Amino acid sequence: MDRPLVSINFALSADGKISSVQKRPSGWTSNDDNARLLELRKEADALLVGRGTLESDRMTMKALQNPLRCVVSRSGEFDPQHPLFHTPGGAVHLLATEGTCREIPGAILHRGSLAEFLTELSALGVGRVHCEGGGELVRELLELDAVDEIHLTWAGHKLFGGREAPTLSGVPGDFLPASREYELTEFDPRPETGECFLSYRRKREARAQ
Repeated sequence: MDRPLVSINFALSADGKISSVQKRPSGWTSNDDNARLLELRKEADALLVGRGTLESDRMTMKALQNPLRCVVSRSGEFDPQHPLFHTPGGAVHLLATEGTCREIPGAILHRGSLAEFLTELSALGVGRVHCEGGGELVRELLELDAVDEIHLTWAGHKLFGGREAPTLSGVPGDFLPASREYELTEFDPRPETGECFLSYRRKREARAQ
């Protein structure tokens, strides 16, 4: 494998939807979910998000071990005033898959595909990348078959609805090139909050010796 292990973490409403960056309800999950988010970050050498998620949530992508903070954008149009660029933490890596990033002091710029970027991170010594959104980015990771672990908070107390509401694999549209099979590794219901924490690991055939 010439890429790091990739994990993702999402909260899902009762109908399997994720909140869109344009209509994200504030505080719709619990303090326990936020604590789990921070615990999952501790295992990562690099955190990864799409630009829309970064801007909507005003993320600074911090963790105690100062992982690399990686953001993906098609256009490469990043706001240099965003808190990410003014908050101490791990090195900031920006990927533009189609456009050209303008220079932002302190940030390392990359141009190319997501697959190439993962390979570059591996060459930098990154063993685990943890992605926190959004759906379009996860869709691309799934198309690459590059999602090794899935961590979910199923928030059954919320129902978003909407024909065009995004799911874990992005907005409704074509199926993935092939099914992806995962096995359950954690099942932790929290009746007091109406949530359930779930984790899955990608099932892959053993390589021939």
